[in-house]
Amino acid sequence: MIRRIGTILAALALTAVSTVLGVTVTAGAAHADGCYTWGRTLSEGMSGEDVRQLQIRVAGYPGYGAVLTIDGAYGPATRAAVARFQQAYGLAADGIAGPQTFNRIYALQDDDCTPVNFSYAELNDCNSDWSGGAVSASTARYNARVAMWKLQAMRHALGDQQIVVTSAFRSYACNSAVGGSSTSRHLYGDAVDLGAGPHSLCRLAQQARYHGFNEILGPGYPDHNDHTHVAHKSTRTWSAPNCGI
Repeated sequence: MIRRIGTILAALALTAVSTVLGVTVTAGAAHADGCYTWGRTLSEGMSGEDVRQLQIRVAGYPGYGAVLTIDGAYGPATRAAVARFQQAYGLAADGIAGPQTFNRIYALQDDDCTPVNFSYAELNDCNSDWSGGAVSASTARYNARVAMWKLQAMRHALGDQQIVVTSAFRSYACNSAVGGSSTSRHLYGDAVDLGAGPHSLCRLAQQARYHGFNEILGPGYPDHNDHTHVAHKSTRTWSAPNCGI
């Protein structure tokens, strides 16, 4: 909480200085964050690890039915995702990531790089080290982090109300214990099952279409009447017949 307050105060201070002195504030002046700090303004045509880190955090803003590729290359899709993120938070939606965009991201993330409303523990009640799945432990953990940023975008679009997570990463042993499919995306760390709460299962399935999930399964799909399942995969599978999907 102290870090987030400091971020907000830093952003206000930067705005005041630029207004009084008539100077242009660069990305290097952005408040340092415990997870990652951007040191330059990013725009279309640029590339690098800083672009990839940005893509992770705007992965939930690809547009209806799209998935943002996280490759470190700032192309048109990244520019559009940044613009949607900016618009969602009341910033100038120019698709250029500068100090205001970065400061908003800093305020949205914890020091372990997860978004403030989700956690690694919440997405893994299987084991403590993310091992035993279809990918390495580090990849499963990374996939879960990307999924959390997509959920953070979805949460904001739904009025910043809680999204209930009922299941996420599973090792093969954990997946077998709950009767999961042998090809389940839960084994990869990029699948999350959502329960009803402030939002109905259908509302969750419908909203998920805008936030980078290629797999959406919900009410009306076999064995999914009690939860909505969202995940990443290479091809699209959307099926929640009771929800019009």
